[in-house]
Amino acid sequence: MAEEPIASDLTLDCRKMLCPMPVYKASQALARMTSGQVLRLLCTDPGSLRDFPAFARQTGHELLDTRLEDGVHVFYVRKSGTR
Repeated sequence: MAEEPIASDLTLDCRKMLCPMPVYKASQALARMTSGQVLRLLCTDPGSLRDFPAFARQTGHELLDTRLEDGVHVFYVRKSGTR
């Protein structure tokens, strides 16, 4: 059964990037977005499974979901209203 799609405002392709680049790129993208918008990130770095939950906790952004789609980790992050 396929997971329900989550609407996103921007997709950031971080495949083939290693730590810390996916988090750095996500931080830059979120800085350009407005509060409440959703960033979809595509990552192949296995460390991203630890990095993005920590990033969300530290920055106050909301990690909506983490999925594995065809070997790619997909993260959905909603920009907080405070940053």
